[in-house]
Amino acid sequence: QVQLVESGGGSVQAGGSLRLTCAASGDTSTRDCIGWFRQLPGKQRERVASIYSSDSSATYRDFVKGRFTMSQDSAKTTVYLEMTSLKPEDSAMYYCAASFGSGLCDYKYWGHGTQVTVSS
Repeated sequence: QVQLVESGGGSVQAGGSLRLTCAASGDTSTRDCIGWFRQLPGKQRERVASIYSSDSSATYRDFVKGRFTMSQDSAKTTVYLEMTSLKPEDSAMYYCAASFGSGLCDYKYWGHGTQVTVSS
């Protein structure tokens, strides 16, 4: 049974920081990748960062590079997204998503999301 539960969202002023947490259940030995996505109002969901199980490296979209850091604990059951230098345009619902057993990063499993609001 795969469950992804996000927490840590909230309201901050521009320039502030937040750390999002994703509690991830499921067989980590078959997890292909896990990622953070966000959805801005009226827009499509977009990938923010991912960790690929093949080498545990994190990749980032250009719009968060240098500001956001994705990491996971040694058991790979908790995944973090450290967000710094937040901007109002980072305001969105943030989701944790994962792929298991497919060999692809098709992100079939999703959490319910946590809201991040950045005020100017």
